[in-house]
Amino acid sequence: MPIEIVVPRLGWSMEEGVFSQWLKREGDRVQAGEMLYVLEGEKAASDIESFDSGILHIPANAPAPGDRVIVGQRLGYLLQPGETPPAAGLPTADSAAAGLPAAPQLGTDAPTAVGAAGRAVAISPRARRVAAELGIEISQVHATGSTGRIRESDVRAAAAAKPNRRDAGEEGTLSKPTAIRAAIALRLQESLRNTVPVTLTTRADATQWMALRERLKAAQGAGPVPSFNDLFIKLAARALRQFPELATQWRGEDLFIPTHVHVAFAVDTPSGLVAPVVRDADRMGLREIAAHTADLIARARAGRLRPEEMTGATFTLSNLGAFGIDAFTPVIDWPQCAILGIGRISAEPAVVDGLVVVRQQMTLSLTVDHRRIDGAPAARFLARIRDTIAAAPADLET
Repeated sequence: MPIEIVVPRLGWSMEEGVFSQWLKREGDRVQAGEMLYVLEGEKAASDIESFDSGILHIPANAPAPGDRVIVGQRLGYLLQPGETPPAAGLPTADSAAAGLPAAPQLGTDAPTAVGAAGRAVAISPRARRVAAELGIEISQVHATGSTGRIRESDVRAAAAAKPNRRDAGEEGTLSKPTAIRAAIALRLQESLRNTVPVTLTTRADATQWMALRERLKAAQGAGPVPSFNDLFIKLAARALRQFPELATQWRGEDLFIPTHVHVAFAVDTPSGLVAPVVRDADRMGLREIAAHTADLIARARAGRLRPEEMTGATFTLSNLGAFGIDAFTPVIDWPQCAILGIGRISAEPAVVDGLVVVRQQMTLSLTVDHRRIDGAPAARFLARIRDTIAAAPADLET
């Protein structure tokens, strides 16, 4: 009998996602283990592999690129040679969530409307409802369905392209947040609800830190040149070994200190902020970290990080120095208890041995959950980071 292709759960809190594209075409032979389609989950887009073999059948009312789908929703089928596909259509995300029967296949009795081309076109009930909610005329909508059907995504695209006037005369556009943006909002709400954040700031003399970076650029070595971010990852991992309480997490009513040091770092992508994780960063050499982060950043910006590469961090770095930001208040990525914000490095006057000289200076901002971390241990951790930057010891280069 036909094998159902369903939406998997990519993260512990994932309930829905966005269907991006099929990687196989209707009628293609699919082998178990081959990548079948792309799904945008909570933090990134993932290539989803097929667990079975068969001939791909994509029903006429299957989700189109950009459509919202829920966990467990059927997307299509794998058939064996000579096998007939199911007669019933696929459920929409709304009907699947409500446990309703599948929507009918398009035919002569399908709901119709006058489309952008001035002719009758089929339109899904949900698309018609969304059009009414957003005040969109069906005649303004360009249908992209494989059978010429107007989908919900077509209506939302028309709404996004149209200026909207509110009752007060305000003009603007409405758009639905991406799955990644919605996940970011959820995690920030969790952080606000579950932490008592306190931010400590300090100034660091980064003159020797800059010289260390220049030596790394001049040195011959395989792989990418370690960036400032790579240096901070190694520095933070080393400090966490000395101050493991900065990685404390609540587990129910108990406090948990992880054995491993997994450092996440914020990466700006076209879809939003993600934080890939460098696992066991304290056991890695600097150039090993550099090669690993270069790969993570490239795949993060392409939306190809795996879910497990964005979970399990024990500490996070957020570096806005490249954007010219001096200082900011980073938000804890709950259930972690601390995050380090890194500002820009700039030449400024400083007093050294009673003389005013030009030194490279930077601001560090450490936000901790005060329920778990008192001010004194947080200050000692931040002081260790500051002092190591000022000294820039040679063993950081290895």
